[in-house]
Amino acid sequence: MARDRFTSRSQAAARFVAQRGLLKAVVWTITRVTVIGREQLKGVDSSYVVVANHSSHLDAPLIQGAIPRRLGRYLAAGAAADYFFDVWWRRRLTALFFNAFPVDRTGAAKRSVSAKELLRRGVPLLVFPEGTRTRSGRIAAFKPGAAALAASAEVPVLPVAIIGAYEAHPRGSKWPKPGRLPIGVVFGAPMRPLPGETPVDFTTRIRDAILAMHAEHASRILGRPAAPHDPDTTRGDPA
Repeated sequence: MARDRFTSRSQAAARFVAQRGLLKAVVWTITRVTVIGREQLKGVDSSYVVVANHSSHLDAPLIQGAIPRRLGRYLAAGAAADYFFDVWWRRRLTALFFNAFPVDRTGAAKRSVSAKELLRRGVPLLVFPEGTRTRSGRIAAFKPGAAALAASAEVPVLPVAIIGAYEAHPRGSKWPKPGRLPIGVVFGAPMRPLPGETPVDFTTRIRDAILAMHAEHASRILGRPAAPHDPDTTRGDPA
């Protein structure tokens, strides 16, 4: 494996300290985190794409703190190029804490890193296919890019449902709400496209799996039922 910032052992060690020693310690202290379904990941031992709903700035730290260390060592999170990579200090912090690769939401920027090439080199990816954090708490429509990427690279998708992060740290807030509000991270069984399945249909199946996990576990985690997520009325923000 060619070594660069995505696969550097020294940077992985520094990232371990940043993610587990700092971010996880803070997030797990100011909220009450429940992790469900880690046993679903026992058979995963190669490249993969984590696909999750995007409700809060807490989402990436939650997933990186909850995923088994053997799977998360080189996990690279997709981050909006127009925000997280626009100035040097934010670019460096994003790389340190999240091993981030830029995702172009405008369609105009040149790719500096190929997500498919990262997967080919054994670097797993974390993608939020809604394209942006929810404004309402509802899970919006998923863009098909993550499903198409996983299918073309022939790697599994690991569906993850984030529950309660929007309530704890909604868009527009500068810090999570006080009171250690409950949050859940639910891992689902690895998914692959069915024979002849299009990226759009695979995306729908992934989203349906995340919605089902959200519905199944929300009452246990939040102490009340979560709001429904109607795919016919919920839309993502423009990329």
